[in-house]
Amino acid sequence: MTEHAGRHVLLTGGTGGIGFASARALARLGFDVTVTGRDAARGEAAVAQLREQSGNPHISLLVGDLTTRRGVDAVADAWLGRGRALDVLVHNAGLMPGAVERNEDGLETGFAVNVAAPLRLCHRLEPALAARARVVTLTGGEHPSRLDLENLQGERRFVALSLYSHHKLVMMATMRALAHRWSALGRTVNVCYPGQASTAMTRAVTAADLPGPMRLLYPLFRWMTREDGGKSAEKASRSTVHLVSSPDLEGVTGRYVDTRCRDRSWPKAIADMSTCGAVWDVVAPLAGVEGFTA
Repeated sequence: MTEHAGRHVLLTGGTGGIGFASARALARLGFDVTVTGRDAARGEAAVAQLREQSGNPHISLLVGDLTTRRGVDAVADAWLGRGRALDVLVHNAGLMPGAVERNEDGLETGFAVNVAAPLRLCHRLEPALAARARVVTLTGGEHPSRLDLENLQGERRFVALSLYSHHKLVMMATMRALAHRWSALGRTVNVCYPGQASTAMTRAVTAADLPGPMRLLYPLFRWMTREDGGKSAEKASRSTVHLVSSPDLEGVTGRYVDTRCRDRSWPKAIADMSTCGAVWDVVAPLAGVEGFTA
């Protein structure tokens, strides 16, 4: 319980699902854990559960809606207001809307949460990051074979699961580019694939959210994401906990690990670092971080 005492983790979307399981596991290791959530009442209830289940009283909540720049900035400003160094930043929050929705910034909300928010939060929290801080981001879905920068926000075609998977691939490209930019600074940026889990998001998926051929398998998908009391979410949290806590990863950056915490090659679509740089050039202005060049 004291192994990581005094080290601070900020984990987005930690009030349920994989994020809740990850926060609990990290609290049990002794980290001071702060989770984010959109709803204050639900968030405080989750924090109370996390304290009880982990035995760690050092768990807190920051309220913020990551679908907007304003919400991301509210989370960042609240952390910066604490005046504490941040040892670990975990981008766990994800969103898969069933239809095109635009936020106050003009961004499609899935893109805003899955792609823009992680980059903007890194930018805003950079002054607070500890010298050897770790940034961990969760990917998901099925990696597309190619990037489509003309359909970043469902401009030409919207299929919820396909767009979610594409968002996660684009996010991976930006995080790989950030790892390269920060390679000489001591901070590390790594990505993990948690695997399938039963969460509020996966249980809300409808047949219409799936690409055409996959709709035939919808009953199987429903069975795979049935309520299981958090067992699959706990299993899916392992890769996050590994990247956050493993001493073997001290100073190690630009890694992508699978559900068993094994190193994997980056998806072919973003294997070339120049591609990741091109994605960064498209995403940074959309996230409002054009000057983020550190």
